[in-house]
Amino acid sequence: MINSISFQVSSATFNKDPQSSELGLKILKDGIELMHALGFEAFTFRKLAQKIKSTEASVYRYFESKHKLLLYYTCWYWAWKDYKLTLAVANIDSPEQRLIKAIRLITQESKSDSALQLFDADKLYQIVMEESSKTYLNKAVDDENKAGVFGTYKRIVETIAAIILEINSNYKYPHMLISTVIEGVHHERYFAVHLPRLTNTITGEDSVECFFEQLVLNAIKK
Repeated sequence: MINSISFQVSSATFNKDPQSSELGLKILKDGIELMHALGFEAFTFRKLAQKIKSTEASVYRYFESKHKLLLYYTCWYWAWKDYKLTLAVANIDSPEQRLIKAIRLITQESKSDSALQLFDADKLYQIVMEESSKTYLNKAVDDENKAGVFGTYKRIVETIAAIILEINSNYKYPHMLISTVIEGVHHERYFAVHLPRLTNTITGEDSVECFFEQLVLNAIKK
């Protein structure tokens, strides 16, 4: 159950590092399966304990609440994306080409990745798409932000925003543009599955990727 690539996640998301023990790793792996199957609202630590054949108390030793577990998953996801972004734009001199690589990375659906063994990449992506807004649309967001929980997500936005400013130093809204793209991608992917009349699906192309790439490039034109 040891993952080939391991990422540091803010300690503010857990009571005990779940990657430090076999039980913790089982909580993470089975938890993502159960949360994906049930959805965040129906997911409970009691159901998770039953799935891993342990006790609720053992789960609470690692995570204070299911909200913190969801935070852990999303933080891990953004750390993974940050890693892939670093690789994607490395050794590319042209900021325009780096920007296109970056936009494609944050707009494409995340599928199976042989480098990952801890999480099913597709299920992790589905949880982030459907549930990640719950991590910050709540009263605890300011305290969690101060604790550094959203640091990696913000770093991704800042990295791509900096590339935009290389291309057009006068563009006033780079952070707003990229955070809008990231959140918008989640909405459009969700709409395509559940509310298709709210989006556009064109045969033969990834409409979400094409739309947001076009949106960014048109927005930053000098």
